[in-house]
Amino acid sequence: MQGFIDETRLELFSGNGGPGCVSFRREKYVAKGGPDGGDGGRGGNVVFEVKRNLKTFSHLNAKHTFRGKNGQPGMGKKMHGKDGDHAVILVPPGTIIRDFESNDIIKDFSGNVEGETWTFLQGGKGGLGNWHYRTSKKQVPRYAQPGIEGQYAEILLELNMIADVGFVGFPNAGKSSLLKELTNADPKVGAYPFTTKIPNLGMLRIADKDVVLADIPGIIDGASQGAGLGLRFLKHIARTAGLAFMVDLSDPDFLDAFEHLKHELEEFESSLLRKERIIIATKTDLEGTGDALEQLREKYPDEKIIPISVFARTGIDEIKLNLLNMAH
Repeated sequence: MQGFIDETRLELFSGNGGPGCVSFRREKYVAKGGPDGGDGGRGGNVVFEVKRNLKTFSHLNAKHTFRGKNGQPGMGKKMHGKDGDHAVILVPPGTIIRDFESNDIIKDFSGNVEGETWTFLQGGKGGLGNWHYRTSKKQVPRYAQPGIEGQYAEILLELNMIADVGFVGFPNAGKSSLLKELTNADPKVGAYPFTTKIPNLGMLRIADKDVVLADIPGIIDGASQGAGLGLRFLKHIARTAGLAFMVDLSDPDFLDAFEHLKHELEEFESSLLRKERIIIATKTDLEGTGDALEQLREKYPDEKIIPISVFARTGIDEIKLNLLNMAH
């Protein structure tokens, strides 16, 4: 998928603490003013913030180094130096932060929480000014603390929230063909099982809004126990905002397909069935699918069922609007 960046390396520096100030009170008629050097400001942190409108790391493609600002030095009259500004890095939901060398997971933003923030690197503490060091025996301290240096890390950002909407269906239900029609993706399309071995991604753009779609590898019975591509694709489905169940109307078992798909998802994680969903009835251009569509609607009167034919290009506009509504 052109422009879809799901992994990037970053170098991060939190700010250094500002040095404390060596200063003495200087006022008229005060011959020997005591120490009044203020503390240095704290260095800026490195903070991650989740933004749901972000779908990839493309906004980080041109910048791979982030630095918190250094704290300012303390000043006389016990004035505290200004704290350094934080370096705030915006990331999409589902971002995983890994240590670049060890590949260990440091943080997983698996929730879909707008505005969630997490401080990764703390800025260095500001040094104490000389007024802290006054004692009865040492009333003229000419020493202040330097600021503490900030922290450094090299990390890898990995995107695990692959889509707004996942296409779910048995092999050859038409998922890849629909993804190709709706987006700029170019998945392999073929009339044999497991054409799709890995999730294919595409971006549907409507006006100024983007919807990331995923063609998930086809489900087979027993997938929730690891059969076929099993748990590998179900983990991806768990992170989509909505699900589009694909039912092939030309399949002799089309009436049972939706129930079987729901069963596999429920066995893996029951919360999947609480996601917003639609049923896309595919291949309506083939003979006999008109009657099949009516049977499907009779069996599931409470489900939103949208008939389409990628070959005849019918139902495509309705699908686009429904996918946009699910994602936003």
